[in-house]
Amino acid sequence: MGRSVSYPSGAIVAFTVLEVEGEDDWEFEYEWLREDLRERAGRAFPSLIPHDGWRGREDRILMRNAYADFGVSVYGGLVAVWIVERDDGAYWDADWRTARSPRAQRWLSQIASRFDAVFGDYDCLGHMSNGEGVYAKRAA
Repeated sequence: MGRSVSYPSGAIVAFTVLEVEGEDDWEFEYEWLREDLRERAGRAFPSLIPHDGWRGREDRILMRNAYADFGVSVYGGLVAVWIVERDDGAYWDADWRTARSPRAQRWLSQIASRFDAVFGDYDCLGHMSNGEGVYAKRAA
C-alpha cells in the first residue's frame, strides 16, 4: 500500500486502515473507529482520559493524561494512531513549575512497544522521494 498520512512530530505511531464500503458510511465508520480506539487505549493505558481536541488541522486528540495526547489522523483510508508529548499551554505552564517533560519522555519510551502491539496492523517500510509512504500488512 502506498499512501501518506500526517501525525504530530515526535509521535509514537501505529498504522491501520479504515475500511469503508460506501461513501455514505464514512462518518459512521470514522465514529466507530474513534470509539474503538478510546476503549482500547483506556484499557491499555488507564491514565488516559477522554479529551476532544485537535493538534493542528488534521490530527484529532481523543484522550490525554498529564504527559501525552493520544489521537488519530486519517487520510484516504490509512489511519495513523499516535501518542505524543502534550503541547498545550496548560502543560507547559505546569512543566515550568514541575519539569514534566523528562517524565513524559520516559513514560512514552516505556509504553512504545506496547502501544505498537495494541494499535499497529501495518508497518511503514519507508517513504518514496515524493513523500508517499509504503506500508505492508503485518502477518496475523
